[in-house]
Amino acid sequence: MARLPSTDAIALLKADHRKVEHLFAQFEKAKEQSRKKTLADQICLELSVHTKIEEDVFYPACREDGVDADLMNEAYVEHDGAKVLVREIEKGEPGEAYYNSQVKVLSEMIKHHVKEEEKKQGNMFARAKKAGVDTDALGRKMADEKKKLTADYKKNGPPKPPTTTFKRTQLA
Repeated sequence: MARLPSTDAIALLKADHRKVEHLFAQFEKAKEQSRKKTLADQICLELSVHTKIEEDVFYPACREDGVDADLMNEAYVEHDGAKVLVREIEKGEPGEAYYNSQVKVLSEMIKHHVKEEEKKQGNMFARAKKAGVDTDALGRKMADEKKKLTADYKKNGPPKPPTTTFKRTQLA
């Protein structure tokens, strides 16, 4: 079996961040409803895959290697808020009362989340490196999982994931 090329987990996650930032910028410039829908669907797909590989692979490794629990908990809560908006956007259509606002708020939430992970002093990525998280091994695992999830979600649509930190309400 051929080995996947070495891919640093943090580089992979940063590349996802740049891709979604670009998609959000395109959405803001789009005029046609069909173009907005296509971009919003792509944003939702990218974020669904991204959050899944972070929650299933990257975050558990960070916790295991002692990355600050409060920082990790905040990341899960941010993901849950994004998941709620992603599902609403997926169900909606451009031209509906709150559609553009939902995409805008999701964009702002993701900007904040990215800052927490990679830009703010003492960010998650820096702490993961300092803690000795094996980002090469994780990157290979994440790249493989991302490829499988993307194909599955394109074919079947993303599943309705549980919101880890919401105890009373789960996405329906």
